[in-house]
Amino acid sequence: MTVGLIAIMVVVYLAMTVSGGSTNVNVLITYGAKVNALIQQGEWWRLVTPIFLHIGFTHILMNMITLYFVGIQIEAAFGHARFLGIFLISGIGGNIASFCFSDSLSAGASTAIFGLFGAFLMLGESFWQNPNIRQLSQTFLGFVVMNILFDLFAPGIDLAGHIGGLAAGFLVAYTLGVPRIGRVSTVKRIVATVVLIVGLVWLYMSGLSR
Repeated sequence: MTVGLIAIMVVVYLAMTVSGGSTNVNVLITYGAKVNALIQQGEWWRLVTPIFLHIGFTHILMNMITLYFVGIQIEAAFGHARFLGIFLISGIGGNIASFCFSDSLSAGASTAIFGLFGAFLMLGESFWQNPNIRQLSQTFLGFVVMNILFDLFAPGIDLAGHIGGLAAGFLVAYTLGVPRIGRVSTVKRIVATVVLIVGLVWLYMSGLSR
């Protein structure tokens, strides 16, 4: 799944380049970037399509490198289908948060990638007794903190999207469970599912009413 997602994004990037360039605003809008006004007019799919778009070569290069190394590990832990669910729901969740809190045009797999970080944090919380998982989760927690601090001072970064994706990934990882590693408390899974659904609906409705 990880390699397949990367392949799709590279193909889309090449198509955008041929169409006029991935940094061209008109091309980005045509291919489905997040544009709040258009989402408010009913183009809800713009909460999904931005996951597969990137703005410039550096953007896609960095995201694909990160997706490969993080995605391979999460896919191995959760399995193919669960990994895809975490990736897509995190990406959508991050875009909904961006829709609610940011007026800027945005695109990129970063929302979904932050969701994979969130899944790592879920593993750390649920299986802290496992030394390998504990070490990985601590590493990724530090990485998340550094990235958020960087987002605060870097122009053009969709902080709301990143935090939204992180939270969605953390919650959906509980919802889907991780049977390859161990059992997750049923209570935690139910609470996480309710919080995820209510949170996404509230953010979406808030974005529509802005």
